[in-house]
Amino acid sequence: MRNKNKRPLEVDNNLSSNKNKINNINNAGDHDGVNTSTTTNDSELQGAKADESDNKNNPEKFFTFTFYKVDPKWRWLNEMGKDEASREFLELLNAARKKIKIRTYSTIGLRHDSEFMIWTMSPSLENIQVLASKIYTTILGKYIEPTSTYLSLTRKSFYSNQVKLGFETEEEPLRYAVVYPFIKSREWYLLPFEKRKEMMEEHIRVGRKYPEIRLNTTYSFGIDDQDFMLAFETDNLSRFQSLIIDLRETQVSKYIIKDTPMIPCVLKNIEEIIKSLG
Repeated sequence: MRNKNKRPLEVDNNLSSNKNKINNINNAGDHDGVNTSTTTNDSELQGAKADESDNKNNPEKFFTFTFYKVDPKWRWLNEMGKDEASREFLELLNAARKKIKIRTYSTIGLRHDSEFMIWTMSPSLENIQVLASKIYTTILGKYIEPTSTYLSLTRKSFYSNQVKLGFETEEEPLRYAVVYPFIKSREWYLLPFEKRKEMMEEHIRVGRKYPEIRLNTTYSFGIDDQDFMLAFETDNLSRFQSLIIDLRETQVSKYIIKDTPMIPCVLKNIEEIIKSLG
């Protein structure tokens, strides 16, 4: 039988060696990019200034929804090792939050293919890559595998100028998020714009019957397989279900090719999520 006591020693050693990696994020510069070292050369500084200028002129932000599955070997670690790994992972996320908006959600028991999801938003795609890379250098990162990642970009709505993303509000996140990719048929895009706008106005009217539900619609054209990524926030999944039932009866629904997998997620801090992994 495998010796469980060997793992905590490995945890202690790796945690010590990973401190510098976490500090790299803490020591990032004032620009929007996250550095991987505490020193920069002239070309890196010029790139940082260019990124900062682009971000001021371009309000769009990248979203990622990444779902993770834990290796059963994680459960062989003793509690001390798990606690140390949890503290390390939390330290990494807290450092990254200085440059990236991050939310963490549990999907344990709700999906067979994932236990938790990390939702990030950043004007820099490279920031998101840096975080993903550093996740894999942590102890927990060695025991998790991404089962799906969805990439999208914020844009102004084509059909309404009054849409505000729930993620960008100053309000606290709601208890649940339901995330899913969304694809419309090519026939939809060949319809005259005014016809599409008319049908979307019906769609929007239905949504306004549920003001307590926040909508986050982002666009994936050209950067991922789906057309859109939808992330609804709600404190009441029954109300959300009623909204979806009502939307099935709108004219737009005729042009929907795919709106699955529809993944319910429960808002939790990363310490709670890690404890739930067993």
